[in-house]
Amino acid sequence: MSPRRSYDQYCSTARALDAVGDRWTLLIVRELLAGPRRYTDLHADLPGVSTDVLASRLKDMERDQLATRRRLPPPGAAYVYELTLRGAELLPVIQALGAWGAPALAERRPTDAVRAHWFALPLLRALPGEGLLEVRLDEGEFHLRLGAGSGPAYGDGAAPEEPDARLALDAETCTALEEGVLTLPQALAEGRLVISGDSTLAKTLRGE
Repeated sequence: MSPRRSYDQYCSTARALDAVGDRWTLLIVRELLAGPRRYTDLHADLPGVSTDVLASRLKDMERDQLATRRRLPPPGAAYVYELTLRGAELLPVIQALGAWGAPALAERRPTDAVRAHWFALPLLRALPGEGLLEVRLDEGEFHLRLGAGSGPAYGDGAAPEEPDARLALDAETCTALEEGVLTLPQALAEGRLVISGDSTLAKTLRGE
C-alpha cells in the first residue's frame, strides 16, 4: 500500500483529492459503479493501467473506505471489489466530470480504447424515467437502472431480467445527448435511436 499523500490544506476540495486525486482512481470508481468486479475484469476494462498500479489503487481505496474486497460464495469463490456507500456517493461527481469533459471528445482518435458501458453514466444522467433499460450500441450492450436510489447504477452486458425498455443507438448519438447538443425528442424524430417496449418507461422515453 502506498503511503498516504496529502495536500495538507484545510479545504474540502483538497481533502477529496487526497482520496481520489491519484491517476486511475476515479476510473476505477466508474467501473465499480456497475457493481462488484473481479480484479481481472477491472484490468480488462481499464486499458493502459499496469497491474501494479491497479493493485496499489485498490488497496488505497480500501484504506480510504471507498471500496471493499470480499470473496464470492461457491461456486464462484473469486474475490471481488465493490464500492462502499461512501464510494457510491461519487456517482454525481463522475457524471459532472463526464459532462464537463464531453465537449473534448470530438472525433474518436485511432489510439482511443472504447467500451460500450462507458456510455452508461452519461445516458443515466440524460434519460428520464424509472426502470431497467437495456441499451445496444455497435460496441456492445449494457443496462441502466434509471431512477435507482441505491445499488449498482448500471451493468455491462444484457439486462439480468426482462427490461422495461430497450434502446438502440450509436456512440455518436450518445455523445450528442451527453453534450446537450441533441435532445431525446430530436434524436427520435431524426431516427437516430429506437426505443422498444410498452412499459411506462418506454412511453416516457418516447414522450408519449
